[in-house]
Amino acid sequence: MRHAVVAAVIMLLGGLLLEPDRHRVASAAPSSSTEQVVHVTARKFEYTPNQITLKKGVPVVLELTSADRDHGFRLRAFGVRADIKPGETTRVRIVPAHTGTFEFECDVFCGTGHEEMAGQIVVVD
Repeated sequence: MRHAVVAAVIMLLGGLLLEPDRHRVASAAPSSSTEQVVHVTARKFEYTPNQITLKKGVPVVLELTSADRDHGFRLRAFGVRADIKPGETTRVRIVPAHTGTFEFECDVFCGTGHEEMAGQIVVVD
């Protein structure tokens, strides 16, 4: 019995250590058919769309692209931080656990007007 418990704990810890980062997904990884994909474009000094409505508990992949220069994406409430580079797609996977309105922002200085570069994720039931 003791060996079975030890083996179960080792498998559980091994699975946690090998689990991919839930917030950042490599762009080559295919998304699950149950995941919603939302395309977000960053450009001086805005995100399009700047308001995204998601359903609580539904996995989402945000595909972030830049139309002009390096930008950042920070969604503090979800512990998410990503770089957005021109010509590349950055994929960020989230699973909203709570309803509410959550702010995201650019955290890479992109010129005068940078402080206004923000948006919202609204999570509904």
